[in-house]
Amino acid sequence: MLVADELYYADPSDFNDPLDSRPNLEADLPADDLEHLLSRLVEQRIKAEMTTAAASIKYRGPRTIDHIARHSQNRAARLLDELRYNAGNAVYEMAEPLQFLLAQYLEEELLRRYNRGIVSFGLRATCPLMWSHYGDQHRGICAGYSIPADAAPSLHRITYGGSRNVKASDVATMDNDPMAQRRVDEAVLLRKAGSWRYEREWRLIGTRGPHDSPLELEEVIFGMRCGSTVKYAITKALENRGREVRFYEMRERHGTFQLKKCVLDTDELGASLPRRTRGLLEAFDALE
Repeated sequence: MLVADELYYADPSDFNDPLDSRPNLEADLPADDLEHLLSRLVEQRIKAEMTTAAASIKYRGPRTIDHIARHSQNRAARLLDELRYNAGNAVYEMAEPLQFLLAQYLEEELLRRYNRGIVSFGLRATCPLMWSHYGDQHRGICAGYSIPADAAPSLHRITYGGSRNVKASDVATMDNDPMAQRRVDEAVLLRKAGSWRYEREWRLIGTRGPHDSPLELEEVIFGMRCGSTVKYAITKALENRGREVRFYEMRERHGTFQLKKCVLDTDELGASLPRRTRGLLEAFDALE
């Protein structure tokens, strides 16, 4: 991915923090409004899924569109009937069981809607915790990027602490209200527990999977335990790149628990690599 200048937009469900990008829905609307909202979200999702499937098999026309609309409405109606029935179960020892169930299913629909990928960045290359948690215990690398002006709006800063709640009223109006959309986006994708503040994280959000990087690769930093062959392979792979990449390695600050970033001596690396095992044996052939 370094050679191809790509970034990987990961599925948040794979993150090491199971609460990351997992909001709670605050049911601040009456049950009737929650039902209407859930019905609308389910219809939108089913309609989008079926429209994509129909396009892949080249089904189109008024009959197909009508069938998709009716099927989407029926699916939503069946779900609401099921929730109303389940709300009568005595196992739900609460004042408003239907409100509770609607909120649960709205959470699920909201997360289905946010099927986005995330690329995470930290502000500090010398943070010991970041190297231990994300740098394969210093056996890995850190890639450093600059931000072109046209890419700046795509980067979002994480907010730490606060509530995981998303208001149902914001979800209901987010399609037409930019401020409500922003509040929901921030709650779902840009809020983490206060314990993660040390990361100083910023995020790129986009379609999941590998994509061309909108940022500019400036440097590669190797961990304290990173092998010389890894360093050699990466420096060689990037040496003829159209824009120069700088190479560094992490070292300890003597007598402290701090790290420092030092320029990597690529000439010294190339003096001994690539090596050939039998070359050393052949040097003694003349002695036989």
